[in-house]
Amino acid sequence: MRSLDNPMILREIILDHYEYPRNRGLTDDKDYIKINMNSETCIDDIDIQVKIEDGVIKDFRFDGEACAISTASTSILSELIKGKTLEEAKYIIEQYNNMIYEREYDEEILEEAIAFKNTSKQANRIKCATLGWNGLSQIIDEQKVGEPHD
Repeated sequence: MRSLDNPMILREIILDHYEYPRNRGLTDDKDYIKINMNSETCIDDIDIQVKIEDGVIKDFRFDGEACAISTASTSILSELIKGKTLEEAKYIIEQYNNMIYEREYDEEILEEAIAFKNTSKQANRIKCATLGWNGLSQIIDEQKVGEPHD
């Protein structure tokens, strides 16, 4: 794995995902759950679509207008959580938020999302770096509410 302490490499990861966002573009498939996320402090206004089958995230799509930080972090998220259970995705989101807010976190599980580890030094970028992650978290929380309980 590349040295994730090198600011230039972290910047390259962010730029790559901004210039070539993965899983960008929405679908008309009615099996996807959709949520709109926007920021009052930035241009960010994105739609997120997630396809969940049997408690597993099968697909994640997004589109809209967003800054480099929001686009790149959502692109990385989209790759990181495909194929994960809702519980695994929730844990990854928790670790990412721990990193963003300078709490202890599991660096290994975050893979390229580690590129945002210095976001806390720019408080105005925290909302951008967490927008897509918060959207997925809301979708997961809503899924759990709708599940039958024993």
